[in-house]
Amino acid sequence: MKGLTRRLAGQLVRGLVMIWVVLTFTFVIISIMPGDPVRAMYEQLIQQGYSPQQAESETALLHRFRPTGNIAEQYVEYIGSLLRFDLGQSMYTRVDVGDVLLDAAKWTVIPVLLGTILSFGLGVFIGVYAAIKRSSKLGDALTMSGSLLRGIPDFVIGLTLAAIFATLWPVLPRAGAVDIRYEPGFNLDYIFSLGYHAILPVATYTISAYGGFILAMKSSVVTVLGDDFILAAELRGMKRSIIFRYIARNAILPLFTVFALSIAAVFSGAIFIERIFNYPGLGMLLINSIGRRDITVMAGALLLITIAVIIANIVADMFYSVIDPRIRRAGERV
Repeated sequence: MKGLTRRLAGQLVRGLVMIWVVLTFTFVIISIMPGDPVRAMYEQLIQQGYSPQQAESETALLHRFRPTGNIAEQYVEYIGSLLRFDLGQSMYTRVDVGDVLLDAAKWTVIPVLLGTILSFGLGVFIGVYAAIKRSSKLGDALTMSGSLLRGIPDFVIGLTLAAIFATLWPVLPRAGAVDIRYEPGFNLDYIFSLGYHAILPVATYTISAYGGFILAMKSSVVTVLGDDFILAAELRGMKRSIIFRYIARNAILPLFTVFALSIAAVFSGAIFIERIFNYPGLGMLLINSIGRRDITVMAGALLLITIAVIIANIVADMFYSVIDPRIRRAGERV
C-alpha cells in the first residue's frame, strides 16, 4: 500500500510540474504575442475615456493580471488567479472562461472516451486472435491492418470518412453536434440526433487508436506465450480457458500505458477532427480562440487538455499497480 501511495504521489508531483510548465508557457505566449493584446486592450480603454485605474481593473478582469508593472509581478498575479480557479473572461463574449470550457468539454470528453474504449476493446480482442493465428494469412492480414492504420494521421482518417459517408454516400451528417430543430433535453429525437451526429467523430477516434492497440496486444500476447508458466500450465493439463485467462491477464497489463497515451493522442487529435466535422468541443474552441485572438479562452483550453492527459496517465498507473500484484509488492519493498 505504501508503495502504491508513493507511486501516486510521484505521479501527482510530475503532473503538477507539467501543469506549471503549461501555465508558464501560456503566459509567455501572451506576453510576447505580436501587438501585446493585454496592453492593447488597456490602451483602447484609455482612449474610450476610462481612467488608468478603471482601465487597469477592467483589463485585469479579463486577463487576470494587470498590464502595468514588471513581468514578474504580472506572472505572480496570473499564477495566483489560476490557483484560485479564476480563469478570467473571454475577450470575445465576456463570459467566464470556466463556463465556456465546461460547455465545450462535454462535446470532447464523451466522444474521445467512447472512441478510445471501443478501439481498446477491438484492439485487445483482435490482437489476441492475431497473436494466436500469427502463422496464418488471417493473422498476417490483421497485423497489417494495425500497422497501416497506425501510420495514417487521424485527420486523414477523418477526411476519408467524411468524404465517403457524408459526400459520396451521404448517409451521415457532415458537421455539427445535433440537429438545430430539436430542443435540448431528455427526449428521443434529441438523443438520437446527438448519437447520429457523433458517429463519424467517434469512428475517427476509434480507427485512429485501433492500430496501436492491436499491435501492442499482439506483441504482448506473443511474449506471454513464451513464458515458462504457460508451458508449465499446459504440461499439467490445465484447461485452455484457464490458460487463456492467464495469458489475457498478463498480456493486457502493458496496454494500460498505451491506453493512457492513446487518450493523450486522441485529445490532441481532437483539434483536427473537430475542425473537420465542425464539432463544438475543446479542439474547435481552441482553434476559434486562436483565430479571434481570445487568449484567455486559448490559455484555459490548453490548461484543461493538459490536465485531462495528466489525469489519464495517473489513472492508468493506478490501475496498472492494482492489477499487477508484482508491481505492488515491488513498490512495498522499496
